Parts: sequence; structure tokens; C-alpha cells
Amino acid sequence: MAERIAVIGSGGIGGVIAEAAHAAGHEVTMCVRTPFERLVVDAPEGPVEVPVSVATDPGAVGGFDWIVLTTKVHDVPSTAPWLRELDDGRTPLVVVQNGVAHRESVAELRLQAPVLPALIYVGAERTSPGRVVRRSPATVQVPAGDLGSRFVSMLAGSALKLRETHDFHTAAWRKMLTNVAPNPITALTLRRLDVLADAEVQELCAGILTEAIAVAQAEGASLTQQDADKVLADYTAQMPPTNGTSMLYDRIAGLPLEHEHITGTLVRAADRHGIPVPLNRTLLTLLRAIKPNP
Repeated sequence: MAERIAVIGSGGIGGVIAEAAHAAGHEVTMCVRTPFERLVVDAPEGPVEVPVSVATDPGAVGGFDWIVLTTKVHDVPSTAPWLRELDDGRTPLVVVQNGVAHRESVAELRLQAPVLPALIYVGAERTSPGRVVRRSPATVQVPAGDLGSRFVSMLAGSALKLRETHDFHTAAWRKMLTNVAPNPITALTLRRLDVLADAEVQELCAGILTEAIAVAQAEGASLTQQDADKVLADYTAQMPPTNGTSMLYDRIAGLPLEHEHITGTLVRAADRHGIPVPLNRTLLTLLRAIKPNP
């Protein structure tokens, strides 16, 4: 049965979610600031035009079965008009973001909607309004339970790999491992993932991840050094070297970076537990020194 899906945000993740929702047979409306005529996803198998409606006025749309928030955490305040207008207390809000505080990122809006946090693994980049390059398959993880099962069922039939997990807290910290080294390094060097093939950069990544594991464990995540070793191996074995990171793309575009919700989250947690994280703290200092375009 076709459902109505509102996707807030038209970046790489928003485009991938819209592509999947359409492939699963649903009607998709993209809620955006910058309008575009059509959505095209350049996938590994070729370009796909995704039929979507594009809305710029929160008061002009409604009646959705799902709301999917795909913006960065620091952009959530700008989505408040959409979220408040669409919040009917019943329609689930799926928060697809980096970091480990999905529910907290929307908490200040005091929405009545049930919130489903979600993690996505995908190499995707918005190259212009309405144009997204997806360089890899996509995997989405959600907490196990009724709402998670409904979301997985809703997207069945798409190319997304959908997983439920009984330990979303650990899953979120595991995803943090995949972000905490490549995002800062690519943003600071202005290089894509090919930079991770450099031997000295790999050594730096290993140190960053070792610090991150200690913090994740202190925060109650069931992770070990083996998880860090696997992430480090996957950096070069599975991630396309031509792909970038969300933080790199934002720096190139002169936009604010999400370092406070990745590296900043880790450093603040380390401080709470008295864990030394000199490498991550240095990255955070440098990232804070980068100024977005006025």
C-alpha cells in the first residue's frame, strides 16, 4: 500500500531516502529551502530520475504517513517550521543523522510525534539542487520494536539494506567510529577518502579510533579494539577513494561543519569520564578554527 513520505532536506541522504521510498512504491514530497524541478540520483548502475513533489512552504502540505529528517544536527533549528507544521502527534518522525543523540537533536522542539532514530551507511553527495551522486549501496539501521519494524516494512522493496538492532546505543557509537576520523581529516586536508591510503594518515586514524573506543566503552557501548581495527581496514578496502565525507562537502560549500556533533561529542564525553583524547581534542581545535562563508 502506497504511503505519503515527507523527506526534510535534499542533500545526499535526503536524495537516497527519497530514491528508496519511491522504489518501495510510495509518494515522496521533499521539503526544501531551494526548489528544484526534478530529482536525479546518479547511482552506480546509472542515473535514476525519482518522481517527487517539491515543497518550500510548510503550510501548503500535510497528511503524511512518515516524516524523515535528513539534515545535519546543527541544521535542525532551521527545520522547525516544517517539523512543527507536520507534527500531528501520530505521524512518526525518523531522524537520520550522524552522532549519538538523535532524539536529543529534536527534543527542544517539544514535538508530539513518536521519534525513530536511524543510522545510514552510504557514500552520497549532492552536487547541485536536485542532483545526488550515490557511490555505494546504502544500509539503514533502526532500533528493534514496533516502530522500527514498521519503517523496515515500509521501505521493503527498495535497494536499501534495512536492519533492526536491539542495541542501538552500541550501533550509534559504532557508526561514530566510521565518522570520527575520516570526516575531520578530509575536511582539514580538503581531500577525499584517497587521503586515508597514506601510511601516516592511517597511523593517525588508528590513534583517533583507539581514543574513541575508550570513550565509547565508558559510555556503555559494547565495542572493542577489534571494532576499531575493522573500521580502519574498511576505510581503504570498502570506501570508494573518490568519495568524500559530509564534513568535506560542507567545507567546500562554505557551510557550517558538524564537528561539534561528532568530534565534539566524543571529546565532551571523554571529559566527563576523565579519559585523555589528545588526538581528537587537537582535531576539534582545528575544526573550530574553520569559519564558514558569511
